[in-house]
Amino acid sequence: MRYSGRAVALLLTGALVCGCAQNEKEIELQAFVTSHVETVKPLQKDSAIAWWDAATTGKSEAYDRSSELTLQIRKIYSNAQEFEYLKDLKDSEQINDPLLARQVTVLYHGYLGNQLEPELLRQIVDLSTEIEKAFSTFRGTIDGEEVTDNRIKEILKDETNSSRRKKAWLASKQVGPAIADDLIRLVKLRNQAARKLGFDNFHTLRLATGEQDVRELDKIFAELYELTTEPFAKLKAELDSKLAANCNVRVGDLKPWHYHDPFFQDTPMVYELDLDAYYEGKDVKELAQRFYAGIGMPVESVLASSDLYEREGKNPHAFCTDIDREGDVRILCNLKNNEWWMETILHELGHAVYDKYHDPDVPYLLREPAHAFTTEAIAMFFGRLSRNPVWMQAMLDLTDAQRAEIEKVSDTYAQLKQLIFARWAMVMYNFEKQLYADPDQDLNTLWWDIVEKYQLVNRPPRRDEPDWAAKIHFSVAPCYYHNYMLGELFASQLHNTLVQDVLKLDSDEDVGYVGQKKAGRFIEAKVLRAGNLYHWNEMIERATGEPLTAKYFAAQFVK
Repeated sequence: MRYSGRAVALLLTGALVCGCAQNEKEIELQAFVTSHVETVKPLQKDSAIAWWDAATTGKSEAYDRSSELTLQIRKIYSNAQEFEYLKDLKDSEQINDPLLARQVTVLYHGYLGNQLEPELLRQIVDLSTEIEKAFSTFRGTIDGEEVTDNRIKEILKDETNSSRRKKAWLASKQVGPAIADDLIRLVKLRNQAARKLGFDNFHTLRLATGEQDVRELDKIFAELYELTTEPFAKLKAELDSKLAANCNVRVGDLKPWHYHDPFFQDTPMVYELDLDAYYEGKDVKELAQRFYAGIGMPVESVLASSDLYEREGKNPHAFCTDIDREGDVRILCNLKNNEWWMETILHELGHAVYDKYHDPDVPYLLREPAHAFTTEAIAMFFGRLSRNPVWMQAMLDLTDAQRAEIEKVSDTYAQLKQLIFARWAMVMYNFEKQLYADPDQDLNTLWWDIVEKYQLVNRPPRRDEPDWAAKIHFSVAPCYYHNYMLGELFASQLHNTLVQDVLKLDSDEDVGYVGQKKAGRFIEAKVLRAGNLYHWNEMIERATGEPLTAKYFAAQFVK
């Protein structure tokens, strides 16, 4: 057999067992896969390194090299003859080997999104790279002085003067007009490519290549809207009263700049306790490193090759990247010793352990997360701990009295955070779906219509600017944001399984996972090691006993 011990063992634990000899089609397919991997593997590594260099330096030549390598890879996946070969195999019943069958599915979806003319492909890649470069190097200004994203967040968190808050918020949006026209042009190019493949638009195509269906997602988001509308409105009313009092304005006069995040996607820290105080003077990098080691998933090698602190020209947005699917995993952060960056480094290292702790014996093409949202789920699962009073007490050496103080507001913070994010995810999902359905409509008005509906945030009067375009995900991670919400659902489902079935606790009130190697081993064995051996919902059912559901998220946060 071609596959060694652990990969086969993964299959033998479930229903995917193939004891038959390879037929002629499978022998031919194996040769195709081997040749394909030999071609793309070095290019993908070079591309990942070029992208890393671009993000960490901001240099034009690094972005140019990243764009060229991306184009080379996409040209391989644009081969029409190979696409038809894979399509025929996928639709046939001639591949009995489950590992080969899964690789056909993954390859088919990779080729599907790239079946377009070389010139159109180059236009999409080049324009996307230019927009990403603009985001990485752009700095907003306040009164003519450049400010970083961290500085804008500090002002929105601490400033009580509404005029100064407004200037900071406007600075966060200045990138929008700088890239909006190019972004709309990119949307139209993506739609042009999707229609040539028989899809209504790029949004529909993107879901299909991710083994998702728009009707299924619409149903999930409609259910979340109904579940969260009343509790969100109640909690936001309480939040608004505090924000208004802090800035000495009436509740009815609150505007987007009175929230602590430019998009109101994070929780304002306005209750009786400021969690940042507990992280002041601590080293969030060291805390994260110590925590992951304690659950049996050391991250020293990740941190050693990462770029963790702010500087000129560096991408201001945190991310994780797997360079080679062989252990070179890196994260980019701009760390400060506060709760926001504690959550962020825990989150990015969650992505990192998913990439680092896959089974190396799994075939190269399957050595990746089961889906974009399943790696988001692991990242979110760990990111949530930064506000967990049990975790904070153990990691920050807090007294029982300090933990009790945190517990007075931690449930409120946790619920508010999840409800705020759920409503924000609805904004992103619904706006992006309509953006690709009709990019020529009045997008500026549409954006604020959707924001007011889902987030209950008042639009700025007489403003007609592309504030939506200031969200980097529309440019560099199109039709992706819904996966963050699906990740939250899976994170809650995994948490329930760990509490009930692995740790066998009566409730989750005392769960911080510090030193819980049993939980770490379960996550590694049931989620990380399998990589993309299974369809995402099959992997979730194998790990938790049932397919993805919203009920555990609702039980945990919708109260």
